[in-house]
Amino acid sequence: MLEEKLSYFINESKKLKESDFEKVSRIAVIGSFTLNGLAETLQVKCAKSNIFSHIFSGGYNRYNEEILNSNSDLYSFNPEICFLILDTRTILEDLFYSTYDVTENDRRIFVNKKFEEISNLIKFYTNKSKSKIIFSNFVPPTYSSYGIFESKIEYGLQEMIHDLNQKLSNEFKNDPLTFLYNFNGFVTNHGLNTVFDYRQYYLGDVKISLEKIPYLANELMGYVKPILGINKKCIVLDLDNTLWGGIIGEDGFNGIKLGHNDPIGKSFIEFQKHLLSLHKRGIILAVNSKNNYEDAMKVIKEHPNMILREENFACLKINWNDKSRNLREISQEVNIGLDSIVFFDDDKVNRDFIISVLPEVLTVEMPKDPSQYVPTLLELTDFNVLKITEEDKSRGKMYREQRKRTELEKSTNDFDEYLKQLNIKLFIKNADEFTIPRISQLTLKTNQFNLTTKRYQEEDIRNFSQDDKKIIGCARVEDKFGDNGITGVFIVDKNNKEWIIDTFLLSCRIIGRGIEQGIINYIISLAKKENVSKLTANFIPTKKNQPAESFLPSFGFKKLNDQWVYQIENHIDSTTSHLHISKEE
Repeated sequence: MLEEKLSYFINESKKLKESDFEKVSRIAVIGSFTLNGLAETLQVKCAKSNIFSHIFSGGYNRYNEEILNSNSDLYSFNPEICFLILDTRTILEDLFYSTYDVTENDRRIFVNKKFEEISNLIKFYTNKSKSKIIFSNFVPPTYSSYGIFESKIEYGLQEMIHDLNQKLSNEFKNDPLTFLYNFNGFVTNHGLNTVFDYRQYYLGDVKISLEKIPYLANELMGYVKPILGINKKCIVLDLDNTLWGGIIGEDGFNGIKLGHNDPIGKSFIEFQKHLLSLHKRGIILAVNSKNNYEDAMKVIKEHPNMILREENFACLKINWNDKSRNLREISQEVNIGLDSIVFFDDDKVNRDFIISVLPEVLTVEMPKDPSQYVPTLLELTDFNVLKITEEDKSRGKMYREQRKRTELEKSTNDFDEYLKQLNIKLFIKNADEFTIPRISQLTLKTNQFNLTTKRYQEEDIRNFSQDDKKIIGCARVEDKFGDNGITGVFIVDKNNKEWIIDTFLLSCRIIGRGIEQGIINYIISLAKKENVSKLTANFIPTKKNQPAESFLPSFGFKKLNDQWVYQIENHIDSTTSHLHISKEE
């Protein structure tokens, strides 16, 4: 049945073209055993995430040859993402069955040798290809010929594998091109006896059952999405029967199920705890609920078992309006695209409606049993990022401060006066080891105010920063309500008397405060010092970057031969008086 479904989806996908998709990616899958169905399933899952994927599937147990041969088909394919899936039996060779035929010292030497082989292989690949590689760790065998005495052996079979995994983890912890996939965790979650099928193993060295391949592909998509910059930023939540059991308008404050003495109530508490942990690492939370505002807010503010409080939500839409309208308003107020939102609602009617009118929102199919809310949340691979920055950790606080800015704006009739009251400070800083991860992150995920939407990985930015012919800068914004963190990026190519803006972007949450004018004026001031005569830029339109379209002409750039050109000798500093700009060392 699974093979028939895969065949159907593959045949359907062949009818599609690259232009039908938002993203295009080249993905390689290589390994030490038969991986039937993985490449095909990845292709299907990519298509569902609006990614057109070219997939390279390596030969059986030819990963060494494919990586070490510079002329191999792997390098000809030129992937941007490579999955290397290895298994314990292949790596241990005869020691998998005869571990104790050699001494403890020989076992340690063997593990060190395998560590060197694998790490050198990975380093050779990244040096040769400059693409991301995700390699699996190893599953410690649950069986030992020594039985219960295994735990008494110094550096026994299981300890060998744990040691090898730890060595590999430590070796690549700070390498931006290399990620360690927890294949051992995958097997633990699904159970060794269901992942590994002896019948399939004997038939063709298949060490992951075909039934579990879709689950493996789903986890691997957790790397594909952030590498391509299509991860989600915001979780929007219903309230009744989503964050607590029951209906507040009918059951009342004391009647809803949200407590430790009730299994249903405990389910909601656990769900909220997981949501809070995501919030603390940078995921935005918002509420979209049809309810009486006062009743719902009383629970959020006062219920003793409520985990999520008012300050944890960037936006609260608690009213009787259409839920699609609320989602659009949340998108506007939080300044993110609808395609950055994940929506949780227990009501299937509401879910189906949102799917039909706002298909760009990821609407989660929630189970009827609230005890399954947490597993449903954990199965999502849409919140992964390549690196969690300080800005990510502070995002919840930043959005609380943003709500205060919105309140001030609503209370001020004159927008210029509002900007003056904000007391905005703009700090410009060149790229360094501390800012490079954030600069890369912004290029990968910023869509709205982004002139070219060029995507750069961390290693790209690091290489640019070492090039004398480039300027890599970022902007940090402060005001009376707090620090917005690094929210602007610019990359400039220096070409004698002409400078070319390669990248110019702003985070959505600071658009409209004159920050963009301040940054471009700073770039022009640098150009003037080096007697540069003109600044050129491109605007590459996408479905999402319309907010940036008018910036260049409004600032004074003129269209010439498909490029926007600014004559620096005609420059008049247009920085508004409300902005205080300084260079940050």
